Amino acid sequence: MLQAVIIMKIFLAQQNYHIGNFESNTQKIICAIEEAKKQGGDLIVFSELSICGYAPKDFLDFDDFINKCYAAIEEIKQYADTIGVLVGAPDRNPVREGKNLFNAAFLLYEKEIKSVSHKTCLPNYDVFDEYRYFEPAYDWKLMEFKGKKLAVTICEDIWNLGDNPLYRTCPMDELMKLQPNVMINLSASPFDYTHDEDRKATIKANVTKYKLPLFYCNAVGSQTEIVFDGASLVFDKDANLCGRLPRFESALQSFVLNDDGTIDAPVIEAAEGMTNTQLSPQHLQHTFNIPFIYEALIMGIKDYFKKMGFTKAILGSSGGIDSAVTLVLACDALGAENVRAILMPSPYSTGHSVDDAEKLSINLKNEYNIIPIKNIYESFLAGLKPIFKDLPFGIAEENLQSRTRGNLLMALANKFGYILLNTSNKSELATGYGTLYGDMAGGIGVLGDCYKLQIYELAKYINRNTQIIPENIITKPPSAELRPGQKDSDSLPDYEILDKILYQYIELQRDPQDIKSQGFDAALVDKTLKMVNTNEYKRNQFCPIIRISPKAFGQGRRMPIVGKYLS
Repeated sequence: MLQAVIIMKIFLAQQNYHIGNFESNTQKIICAIEEAKKQGGDLIVFSELSICGYAPKDFLDFDDFINKCYAAIEEIKQYADTIGVLVGAPDRNPVREGKNLFNAAFLLYEKEIKSVSHKTCLPNYDVFDEYRYFEPAYDWKLMEFKGKKLAVTICEDIWNLGDNPLYRTCPMDELMKLQPNVMINLSASPFDYTHDEDRKATIKANVTKYKLPLFYCNAVGSQTEIVFDGASLVFDKDANLCGRLPRFESALQSFVLNDDGTIDAPVIEAAEGMTNTQLSPQHLQHTFNIPFIYEALIMGIKDYFKKMGFTKAILGSSGGIDSAVTLVLACDALGAENVRAILMPSPYSTGHSVDDAEKLSINLKNEYNIIPIKNIYESFLAGLKPIFKDLPFGIAEENLQSRTRGNLLMALANKFGYILLNTSNKSELATGYGTLYGDMAGGIGVLGDCYKLQIYELAKYINRNTQIIPENIITKPPSAELRPGQKDSDSLPDYEILDKILYQYIELQRDPQDIKSQGFDAALVDKTLKMVNTNEYKRNQFCPIIRISPKAFGQGRRMPIVGKYLS
């Protein structure tokens, strides 16, 4: 029996880039190259648009930005002497027709640019908008390196196996005509709670079809609302998973590729044990991948603060489940010493709300203050009385309490340099159960892509080893406490039903009749969908939301404010 011969030692560099921070990004790339050289690497692979960070959006319209990308490549290639380097960057299109740029992978070696490959499949759905900036590839070639032929693709290219109606060309089908030895994919694939399974199924499908090993390098880190989880993968030619880099961490790892398409590493998951299809949950699975969601939210907070140059956070702590989970996440991400909670009881707040919020901060050891809003709130009412006259208490008076709290939080944020964390959840944002300029204020929405049912699961996960969140916060009925005896259920359907209807409409984009046919009460479906559509104006003014689902509010869901559909 012939023994496999080592043909290449390949490093995957899973790194956290800062969009437009060329100095930092370049230094990270150079450090990884130098380490790979020390360890005898033949080739090192970085992620999609690693030079500038993904997604640079309209920065790509600035010539100076593109010039800086090329300057960074010039600097990096000086270190690509004895090792091949695959980096992602925009590349100018020399043809006048079409867009000005390609999304490209550059092969650097012997201090030269040896080859450039362009991305073929440009995603233009959900959070992606690549057709706005890039021209799709119109020719396909292999990269020759050390006597081997590399089929280099970029992210979405491997999600089209020739059966995707969004794209006219399957790049790997074209590259296979040239008989490559290995597939390499540079990716910036965002996290959502189904994507780890989807990714493995897609890469397995590529390997199964083309019978070649595949090295997949993904980005890690958060760019405002979009979180990249890393989890880069290596498959051998038989579709066995032989390498996986950690989730939500930067990492550098080497893999030995043999001439027979095997990887000199133990099999982590055998091909027959892996799913062949992408996940597409037809119903809300609120317990699914909660630990991954928790890690994604931590990274979202941490990177938002670090990349914006912020250090300290503030939030309103009500004694409710949403603010409790947000406070724990903030303390975990930033350190309890950098988080301040403000308890702001109103005339309608229950005593246990303050007690529960205090216990939580004591458990977490974060700074907290109690600022009763009764006198401030009543001064507002006194000032409005000449106009309000004797009209009955209603939503205006309820919202005035929320806006009083929002004013206090923003005053403290301005005075002490805090960033206000918003604690609204996806169920509330969907139905408009929130007050503009009150509890909807904030710099970043921590839980805005988590349904209420998922937040309860996050609380259970937080308390898995010891009780951090007081049990009463988890078990008591949720309430905004803006009027005597108020409960969320006074205005909203039970979350067990509401969240499932919302999932059908938002994530799965099902029409009303389809949702009703699943057994949901017809009047309730109509009421819920009307609330979603008529409250688009509120969400349009909301802060960025850390994305953890396949369909989040924000740039991935763009709806007209004045639309009439279902309203």
